[in-house]
Amino acid sequence: MNRLEEMQEQFESYHNKYPEVWEEFKKLTFQMINTGRTRYSAKAIFEVIRWSKIITSDNTTDFKISNNHVPFYARAFIETYPEHEGFFQIKKQTSVYKVANNWGEPTPEDV
Repeated sequence: MNRLEEMQEQFESYHNKYPEVWEEFKKLTFQMINTGRTRYSAKAIFEVIRWSKIITSDNTTDFKISNNHVPFYARAFIETYPEHEGFFQIKKQTSVYKVANNWGEPTPEDV
């Protein structure tokens, strides 16, 4: 298994466990598209999601999103809504050339 495949598995696991993140990502992305912007940062959208989860939480759980998931959400958005291709800058995933690290998904204790 290479690093890209490992990260893909981690993303899919996270995505299935927290479908509300995908819904929030889509909502915020469409809000930005509706302002007339033709390009924006998926990472910036995730920072807004992180901030809003902290502000609205009751402090009983730590909400975490790995930065490794951001490109997978950006790609999923473009695959789902191809009419918005180019809104996110999609880079080549060089992790396909790296060996999996077998570290698993980061937990709140890791941060």
